[in-house]
Amino acid sequence: MKLVRIALAALALTLTQTATAQNLQNQLIGTWDFVVAQVRAPDGKISFPFGETPKGMLIFTPDGRFAQIHVASDLPKIASNNRLTGTPEEYADIMRRSISVFGTYTIDEAKKTVTYHIVSASFPNWQGEAQTRTIDKLTADEFVNTNPNVAGGRGSASNFYKRAK
Repeated sequence: MKLVRIALAALALTLTQTATAQNLQNQLIGTWDFVVAQVRAPDGKISFPFGETPKGMLIFTPDGRFAQIHVASDLPKIASNNRLTGTPEEYADIMRRSISVFGTYTIDEAKKTVTYHIVSASFPNWQGEAQTRTIDKLTADEFVNTNPNVAGGRGSASNFYKRAK
């Protein structure tokens, strides 16, 4: 009888942990509107790499795929009206103030993290990387995550999203 109780307790714990992990993933699934990205430099200085009113979205699918697009809302249009014939300055501004990333994701419920396994990105150096972000806040309507290691030692980046309606 004691063995049965132990087995049932272990099963209940396993099911609770599995349900919790599924709940976190289920909470993330869907489309999120990008609100802002805030970078905190090692010296404490705050910056907004996509401006304070960016555009974008983050999508999590039930089968473990994601796509993220962040774009500054005030990017200048390419004067030639042809994306293939912009000036070096136009291309540089676009590259500095936008990013798109896609791939698969995994969740670690215990650590409250989401890891992006990047298939490709508009910044090609990220291809094949795994980037882990802490889940700082997750409600039905808000999602905040932090990338603790922004490229180039620039500090950490917190990304704020609202559930798309």
